[in-house]
Amino acid sequence: MRRAGGTAVPLWHGDASLHGVDAVVLPGGFSYGDYLRCGAIARFAPVMTELIPAARAGLPVLGICNGFQILCEAHLLPGALTRNEGRRFLNRVVQISIETVDTAWTSEYSAGQQITVVLKSGEGRYVADQRTLAGLTASGQVLARYAGPNPNGSAVGIAGVRNAVGNVAGLMPHPEHAIDALTGPSADGLGFFASALHAVAAG
Repeated sequence: MRRAGGTAVPLWHGDASLHGVDAVVLPGGFSYGDYLRCGAIARFAPVMTELIPAARAGLPVLGICNGFQILCEAHLLPGALTRNEGRRFLNRVVQISIETVDTAWTSEYSAGQQITVVLKSGEGRYVADQRTLAGLTASGQVLARYAGPNPNGSAVGIAGVRNAVGNVAGLMPHPEHAIDALTGPSADGLGFFASALHAVAAG
């Protein structure tokens, strides 16, 4: 967020307050050793008591990798993330296509734009029942799809989804690992964070 021009306010999972932030990024990584299901325990962290109603009230929230899993477990986003097809942890550069730009997190992109980011996950395969998948496509709630080969077997190539309003989004690849061409494969991921800052400023 700092690289995009904002101020970063660290939140701890044990916080009982969001400390007045204007947007929240749930990061990737691991929570509670990923026991049970990824994100299933973190969904009950104290900070989620404040985050869930705030997200439902319109607070911009982006879940990346494990953060995406947590948002699904909290029912802020539909579907679930399961073990990768092939049951292997993946760490690779991937291309994704931005499918919808009318969200707090993707307004800096153009529809259909392909960007280069990094995928690092063992349980990144997005799944949902056929009715949900059809509804996501029909309503424009697919945030991004993998461009080219589907790396983890996600249903219809889904790399990320959004809620109906567009303030809550989940993305399995890591845009924060692609904010500088010197340290990542591109700077393409910076648009997610710049989009949020513009959404907050316009709000």
